[in-house]
Amino acid sequence: MTDKQIVCPHCHTINVLPEERLGDQPRCGKCHEAIFDAHPVELTAASFDRHVSRNDIPVLVDFWAPWCGPCRTMAPAFVEAASVLEPTVRFAKLNTEDEQMIGANHGIRSIPTMVLFRDGKEIGRQSGALMASGIVRWVQSQLGQ
Repeated sequence: MTDKQIVCPHCHTINVLPEERLGDQPRCGKCHEAIFDAHPVELTAASFDRHVSRNDIPVLVDFWAPWCGPCRTMAPAFVEAASVLEPTVRFAKLNTEDEQMIGANHGIRSIPTMVLFRDGKEIGRQSGALMASGIVRWVQSQLGQ
């Protein structure tokens, strides 16, 4: 039995859960909301580092902006991919218009760009809009699945 630290997408509290129970619709010990709800977490400067570095599962961040047509087109596919890959991967979105420093710190030059993090480190990057099946295949290939 291995415990995993999972950051709540609602209140950002770190929860410790047995790995084998991640698929059992766990709820946050603090706010009692679902820890996995197949919807990407909206990250801000205040929550970005916590989610990327404290989750014991990989975190896929979609760097996007509201004025970006391809970003808006990919948004439903990103949600659909989350419903396939959670709870083994946390899906998150970061609005680069609101959080320009984070985008700059991670070398985001075009959007949409997806960055896959594990243990706080970037392990893969994909620029351009993908459909849900493409997102799932890309993530699985990056994770060796």
